[in-house]
Amino acid sequence: MAEPTRTEARNAEIRLRWLTLAACLAPLLVLVAVFGTRFGLWSAGFGLDVLTLKLGRILAFAGLAAALVAVIIALKDVRRRGLYAAVSLAVAGATMALFLIQERRFAVPADNDVTTDAAEAPAFSRAVVAMRRGQGAGKGGASVACPALVSVPRQVAPETAAAALAAAGFTVRGAAPFRADGAKEGFWFGLTYDAAIRIRPGRTDVRVAQREGVKVGDEACRLARAVVTGLQP
Repeated sequence: MAEPTRTEARNAEIRLRWLTLAACLAPLLVLVAVFGTRFGLWSAGFGLDVLTLKLGRILAFAGLAAALVAVIIALKDVRRRGLYAAVSLAVAGATMALFLIQERRFAVPADNDVTTDAAEAPAFSRAVVAMRRGQGAGKGGASVACPALVSVPRQVAPETAAAALAAAGFTVRGAAPFRADGAKEGFWFGLTYDAAIRIRPGRTDVRVAQREGVKVGDEACRLARAVVTGLQP
């Protein structure tokens, strides 16, 4: 009777190892998607939309199911098998929570090119326009308004505009009388947002636009509002 018991224990441990691996597949895929995007193996749209948000989501649900099965198996011998179950459940639970948070964020309908003045949006500099065209940006519709994004009813100094861009996480590319420009590159998928501040007597307007055209919820609006907040007295 001892030999079947050892065989059963060995098989259970093998199953637990596979289940733990299944629970880790989703975060591993996200890392592959991130590094593949950063090294130029595929576009940000493919890395984020397809690999992460679509395939990664499926693997996250499968990983959570695998973790629950691992817990059931581990209950028969918690001392020897508990670690597998704990790791599986922790990884799968954290992954699932992050996916649900991101889904709520990305579900917000918004545009990738927003401004405080939809009738006459601030223009980007020639250098920025050239970079945006090189990445296929600027082929969509016009810059639009978004909730709670309004002009600043005063003429700010170029130094104030540059400081507002820096405070919102942008790298300042230039500041001159009546305008300032900046760019912000995301850490994970390298999505780049360009910002332009137009300064006029009695009014300062902001525009923020993503280059890649990948929908990421209201990120452009959030960045534009952050810039406007930095322009307030």
